[in-house]
Amino acid sequence: MNLVIIKFLLFFFLFHSSIITSAVSNCPKSFECGSLGSLQFPLSNSTGCGLFTVDDCDSDNPTVQLEPGGQVFNISRNISTNSFLIKDHTLQVQLDNMSCFAFRNVSLPKSPSISFSVSSNLTMFACVNPNYIHDGEIFPENHRSYDCTLFIVYYGFPTAEVSPVPSDCQVIQLPVKPNYDQSSLENVFGLLTSEYILEWNVSENCSECHRGGGQCLTNNIGEFECKSADEKDIELFLKNNGNLAPKRYRYSDVKKFTKSFGESLGKGGYGSVYKGKLYDGRLVAVKMLDESKGNGDEFMNEVASISRTSHVNIVTLLGFCFEGSKRALIYEFMPNGSLEKFIQHSASSSSKEDVIILGWEKLFQIALGIARGLEYLHEGCNTRILHFDIKPHNILLDKDFNPKISDFGLAKLCPNRLSIVSMLVARGTIGYIAPEVFSRNFGEVSHKSDVYSYGMMILEIVGATKKNGPSKDVINADDTSSEVYFPQYIYKELELIDADLDGIIANNEDESEVITKRKLIIVGLWCIQIDPKDRPSMKKVLEMLEGKLENLQVPPKPYLSSPPRAPIFSISDQSM
Repeated sequence: MNLVIIKFLLFFFLFHSSIITSAVSNCPKSFECGSLGSLQFPLSNSTGCGLFTVDDCDSDNPTVQLEPGGQVFNISRNISTNSFLIKDHTLQVQLDNMSCFAFRNVSLPKSPSISFSVSSNLTMFACVNPNYIHDGEIFPENHRSYDCTLFIVYYGFPTAEVSPVPSDCQVIQLPVKPNYDQSSLENVFGLLTSEYILEWNVSENCSECHRGGGQCLTNNIGEFECKSADEKDIELFLKNNGNLAPKRYRYSDVKKFTKSFGESLGKGGYGSVYKGKLYDGRLVAVKMLDESKGNGDEFMNEVASISRTSHVNIVTLLGFCFEGSKRALIYEFMPNGSLEKFIQHSASSSSKEDVIILGWEKLFQIALGIARGLEYLHEGCNTRILHFDIKPHNILLDKDFNPKISDFGLAKLCPNRLSIVSMLVARGTIGYIAPEVFSRNFGEVSHKSDVYSYGMMILEIVGATKKNGPSKDVINADDTSSEVYFPQYIYKELELIDADLDGIIANNEDESEVITKRKLIIVGLWCIQIDPKDRPSMKKVLEMLEGKLENLQVPPKPYLSSPPRAPIFSISDQSM
């Protein structure tokens, strides 16, 4: 839908059009760890942040664990940004006892994200055959041996290359003392040490992932995988709100529901919508969120908001999919689509689409249903929900043309039923955004911001079916009518109604239609008052719509200081 940016919104849009969203990680960039000083990634002292953890920073013996459930080592000192001098107490006990259990490789985890190594290794060979020591073709003459009964350990220092390694031999690498002499070779246990330098190197893939705020992971086939900050936030959200979230489906299920996304229902700012069918036969609309956009907030807002609702005028979220970068929201199917197409059809006499023309009574019932849904969000839920994107495109119609509010991607939850909310950036769609959302000079952002959007939508319903007058979609920049602010035009048309002139009211319309239109216009004008305090609550809006026309007063016209005439901008269905 092409919308003319009314003057005051255009003025503020020019100053607020740059909107930046970023995922903020809960992981600190660095942390203090006693005598080791300041440590940073890949080290961490909290779960889910680094690639391995450092603990006991408040003690004299900090420890490091290279993998969950793995061996814990004491850290003697910090050598560099990617190395520790560590103490292996288990190995020390085995060396002190001259136990053959010492002859095992230092256990270092393998990961596509990070590699570990131990400096100054001695390569040893544990072999079943005791006669290799006499076979100079396999082990050079400088090799010694140690008999462990079940196997023989062959070693030499410096280590000579052995190739090929006999099939009954296992290669073992263990750290050696930094200072040794030839006499140490006679006692292999005296040659080895339990204190050695552990080094690590983070892969380029993981480094890039971390710089982007993501988390380095390994998938089920051992390959590197980067979980974005978005995904981490969503996983935490789902963990904390599991009792509220609807059914979770796998991506393979979503493909089956939609027959591999065969029937498209449309495309919006956050992704494409497809028709599908659940296993129980229910028809659904599946919104696949665009992978190229940071839509973690959209996903969480939708699930958090709509899962708290149960109302005939709120669309039902039946399930969702969150599998890596694949995210889908599954709604009940609305066969009549959005209200937008019916308004557009009414406004365009050249439309060739076969769309049912909605009568004024049906349009009034739709407006009433939307008001009931909004009043429920503001007053009927345990947690007040502000939608922030009320517009015809987000109003869906069921088979009987009953309206249902959808698309809660920009919604905001208000704990403790607070009314005033804080917002760092403007949110909503140009043409429907309340002025205070652009500038706090107009007042506080609250549930009254939804009231404004509702009012603009109601006036659009009325204005879209007018017989004459300037179109809200297209205005000739050379025409003086382009100076007319849309609601001001409605005020003038309201005067024409009272004068029974050929304006919004057609000659062949009956009294009930006149009453319906006038009521919608007056309510819409109250809803778009510039000062939020002058707007009615949605509860009051319902009373006005359901009450008698003679009890309604026409609100004062909104007055704005108009900036110098500027080119008219047209923004098509743009959500901020």
